[in-house]
Amino acid sequence: LPEDVFSSLRRSPDEFARELRLAAAIYWYSRGEVSQEQAARIAGMSRVDFLLALAPARVDAFVVDPEDLKRELARG
Repeated sequence: LPEDVFSSLRRSPDEFARELRLAAAIYWYSRGEVSQEQAARIAGMSRVDFLLALAPARVDAFVVDPEDLKRELARG
């Protein structure tokens, strides 16, 4: 990326990369494409830290597929 991007965001390239990794991990996790553990590794943090990062991003810590839930409830 051009250097002026970092200065306009007031982020170092390392800070930008960390934020981008976390944003990608949260996005993929919220879409159900990766597990919590995989998302934490993508973000470069522990699973607990990743779960704590979900709240400020307003993303549910547990993603539940309504159809899966119906099947589980039907099993009794």
